[in-house]
Amino acid sequence: MTVFQYKKSKKYTDYDTIYEQSSGPGGLQLAEFIAEKMKLAAGKKLLDVGSNRGYQTCFLAKEYRVFAVGIDPWDDRMQGNPMVDHLQKNAQHWNVENSILGIKTGVPDTHFASGSFDYVYSTTALEMVRVSQGIEGYMECLKEIYRVLKPGGTFGLGEPMHIDVEIPPDLEPYVSSGEYSWKKCFRSLRETSELVSLAGFEITESGYAPDAHQWWISYARHDPFCKQRPEEDPKTLEVDRGRWTSFGYIISKKPITS
Repeated sequence: MTVFQYKKSKKYTDYDTIYEQSSGPGGLQLAEFIAEKMKLAAGKKLLDVGSNRGYQTCFLAKEYRVFAVGIDPWDDRMQGNPMVDHLQKNAQHWNVENSILGIKTGVPDTHFASGSFDYVYSTTALEMVRVSQGIEGYMECLKEIYRVLKPGGTFGLGEPMHIDVEIPPDLEPYVSSGEYSWKKCFRSLRETSELVSLAGFEITESGYAPDAHQWWISYARHDPFCKQRPEEDPKTLEVDRGRWTSFGYIISKKPITS
């Protein structure tokens, strides 16, 4: 397997801040990994679906010189204000405020014109829709992403996924607890790819990220909620030992004939 070379994200080493301002595993390494797979080009328009506090959005705007629109309907768990408020503040910190727009909305209700974006990027966001809105809601989100993407545009999806095996019996209690349990949220790469194809996309590349296990270790070590609750996600990952939990990615195109 070819080792991925991180050239842009390696400049940013304050992992406590990165994980405080990002969602889930991977941080800026995940953003670079997906961006390189998507072949982001300067001067293009990118939609970040589920931008969270917007650290990845700002990274993409700065390092790839795209105009990035970040959408997120949620309020921050720690401070209670809208996630897009954090995006705007982070845009100033990254000195990309003229290349960033944050809007408090989500898929499938974006209200953007059809064919508005050259790229759509979404990581550690849509998997939660499966719990709150089911597969039907998940498909509506994918179809909305398809609609707002230009013909020939690229969709980069990164999600916590599980390897296509049965859950080990000793891991089952850990991934089954909570409202948004990993068992409810995570699907295999095969299952997710089938849904992306069903929404009309042409998949150009997919796989489990080669650094998925390391991303999860970094998440357990640096994420503020993991620090506060070591008996939850960090314990789950300790029991798992990479047997079931992974991180998948799917790069796809909207056909030009759409």
